[in-house]
Amino acid sequence: MLIELRRLLLDIWQALARHSFDEGEWSWGAGGGLSSVADAERLLCLLRPATEIAAFRLDDPDTTGPDVARALRNAGDPGEIPRRLVEVLGDFMAKHRGEDGPAFGGGSCFAPQDPARELSEEQRRFGVVDSYSMSVSLCLAVLGFLQVYRGRTRQTSTLIRVDRLRDDTSARLTAAMVGLLRSFTVGVVDHSSAQGRDLIRFLGQGRLSDRQVLRRFRERFTSLRALITESVTLGLDADVRDQLRGDERLFECGWGWSVVEDAPEVTLEPTTAERIGSQPRGVASPVPCLSFTVVALDGIEGLLSERTLVLGLLDAEQQKLAEALRLRWEITRQYWSVVARFHEDAWPLEHLPRHATLQGPEPEYFSLCVASILVHDLMRHRTSDDRLTRVVGVLERLAERGRITSGAPPDDPAVRLHDPGVTMSLPGSEKWGPAMTWRRADFSAQLLKPTVQLCGLSRDAGSQDRLLTLAERILDHLWHRRISEGEGVGLWDDVDAVRPASSGRRGPLLSWSLTRCMTECMVAAHAVHGREPIRSDELSVSARAVISEAAHLFGRELMRQPAPHSPRSVEYRGVDADLRRARQLVDQQPGTAYALALGALARLDALARVQGDGLQGA
Repeated sequence: MLIELRRLLLDIWQALARHSFDEGEWSWGAGGGLSSVADAERLLCLLRPATEIAAFRLDDPDTTGPDVARALRNAGDPGEIPRRLVEVLGDFMAKHRGEDGPAFGGGSCFAPQDPARELSEEQRRFGVVDSYSMSVSLCLAVLGFLQVYRGRTRQTSTLIRVDRLRDDTSARLTAAMVGLLRSFTVGVVDHSSAQGRDLIRFLGQGRLSDRQVLRRFRERFTSLRALITESVTLGLDADVRDQLRGDERLFECGWGWSVVEDAPEVTLEPTTAERIGSQPRGVASPVPCLSFTVVALDGIEGLLSERTLVLGLLDAEQQKLAEALRLRWEITRQYWSVVARFHEDAWPLEHLPRHATLQGPEPEYFSLCVASILVHDLMRHRTSDDRLTRVVGVLERLAERGRITSGAPPDDPAVRLHDPGVTMSLPGSEKWGPAMTWRRADFSAQLLKPTVQLCGLSRDAGSQDRLLTLAERILDHLWHRRISEGEGVGLWDDVDAVRPASSGRRGPLLSWSLTRCMTECMVAAHAVHGREPIRSDELSVSARAVISEAAHLFGRELMRQPAPHSPRSVEYRGVDADLRRARQLVDQQPGTAYALALGALARLDALARVQGDGLQGA
């Protein structure tokens, strides 16, 4: 994966361009416009690498690499690609706009719980957290892309389109941020209820009594409870804050699947409120769902990134909304990080549940969501290598239980994680028609992402080697699931390519969700390369010792005072340059410094042997 990263990403782009561009014109296909989520994910497959990896930039035709141009040749030449992207993005904004503002409907991604019933058009128009989060990521990428491209074009018609797209993108970004704020919820749970007992059982792991769990929960979350009740106001029902003021009740926090019922509207400036239109009524029950929480955290992370800050992509009102989302982001990370490590001797996360959990029927997916949030927290706050090593063990076990790194016998229940995927009920949807569900078949890709992220975080060589090995095996599993023929060739997903043959083979189904996940994993892996390599203290000591020995021998050799332009003087200059470079690198790259010093020692020894031979001959 590390060697072929660029080629793998270019392969994805080539397949995307082959599927989406017909003689240079974008083709949405039969599914285009039916779901704001799928359409945004499709565009993110192109925009995320183009805006986060310098070598894949598309906003300046003069800097487009030849291999990038070849991969996207179906879209046109480097000068045509950004112009066509502006047209496609403008089309996306128009397709997913309601009567008075941006729309975030789940559309075809929603499914009825009872296959015999049909969802109403009103239900398919319900906003969903995936759409809010994907729109945040897409809009930030688009604004950064337009910021550069506007200075590279002189065509009046294109400039008009760019300015219109920038306004539409900014409005959609604001609306998506408001949707995320109003989808955040805190579920207050009585410890005697079924959900409360499930949470106590998970936290106690049979090692703590119910009374001990309740006492420790109260101690661990006193400051977080106070922070929620006193600081979280935008989009959160006041009754929830009142229920939290007593410290005897359990609670969970995170995002529901949509705007929660009774969520108050977010107050905006009149001009901004007019641009985004009316704020939709809440439809979701105020129950946090870990799967949607992970998706929301990913989108919010982009708002808080250095890129967003440096480029100044947010206006004043968006900065206020981003600060409110940052607070919820911090609260959620802290909450689930403490839950995952409730007691240090035996983390609840390390004891993967064997049965249904408080968040759904698939314990592996629940554990993966908790692990993903914990990785978010570890990336924000540097931690000990011991904790990182324990998380590595969790990821390895999830890969095994998901039958990614181990064989899957026929009819193995674990195959359901990949096909048909994890089906989640959407509480509250039944009030508006048939009960709705949402399906996720991205277990493998969602496991690959935190594995890659930890590769860049770990400073322990052993843990990093385990992570790299795991990442390679997950990627190998996923790469074999690319579609090999028919629609979407080169994209995802063909589960039948890796699972045992069975009578239930369904054939490949194009999944923009999984394709987008794979693209983001490639971008995350690229970011790992930008970090400094692991520094070994032991190797640093050895490097300094070798440098010291080489410097001493070099000083003795210089006493021979060779002629200024003799071959020996040229060798001396080379040795001197290597030693200077070794001293510069010994703190950050001790391995490189060690190799340079060893090379200098070898050259000095060769010079000494030549000198000795010369003296003997004399």
